[in-house]
Amino acid sequence: MIDFYYAPTPNGWKVAVMLEECGFAYNTILMRLSEGDQFSPGFLAISPGGKIPAIVDHDTGGGPVSVFESGAILLYLAEKAGRFAPPDTSVVSSPARKELMEWLFWQVGNQGPMAGQLSHFVNYAPKGQEYGSARYKNEYKRCLMVLETRLLDRDYILGDYSIVDIIGFPWVFIAKPLGVDLSDYPRVSTWRAAIKTRPAVRRAIDLYKDKQNRGAHTAENNPLLFHQDGSQMKPDE
Repeated sequence: MIDFYYAPTPNGWKVAVMLEECGFAYNTILMRLSEGDQFSPGFLAISPGGKIPAIVDHDTGGGPVSVFESGAILLYLAEKAGRFAPPDTSVVSSPARKELMEWLFWQVGNQGPMAGQLSHFVNYAPKGQEYGSARYKNEYKRCLMVLETRLLDRDYILGDYSIVDIIGFPWVFIAKPLGVDLSDYPRVSTWRAAIKTRPAVRRAIDLYKDKQNRGAHTAENNPLLFHQDGSQMKPDE
């Protein structure tokens, strides 16, 4: 059994999709981010940055193994399942491993942060933040064009459906709410549609769908979510 620390956000969906695709048995622990569950000592011991998603794998043949950060979790689960990664990625110098790592790091270092910041300015920031909103919308569009170019001659990022598609999909799935029209990115739009129809993806997107609260909490009314400076995670002396 895998304990899955989750909230219904694009970052949470990444791991939900992977768990569903792999068919792993998991126990969902819904994190009330607006109430500060992510700063509890127990969760910080699992995810030191106080961020979801995170997992604790109890089915290891030894003691429980905790993993935080979505890229690390997806790579861990792919290796555990023996699925959704090219077959020769265990060979450090293989071209397949190189490409897997490049696109995994591209998502967690580029697409994810840029989309997340755009989401903040669209959904949560006080009005009058035109510079920040425009900057991150353009960065988000730049990432879409990177993906559009990659998909020129293939259906999925690595050719076959893999963890780099799973990790990149959620932030493209919500392009319209972020104010971006995908008509300028036809290959990305086709890729998005193909992934969206997968049964495992639909189940993941629907997980605790009723608990989504985009826009209910803003930078002006919830300092737990939007004014973190590390003091919330300060350990007891």
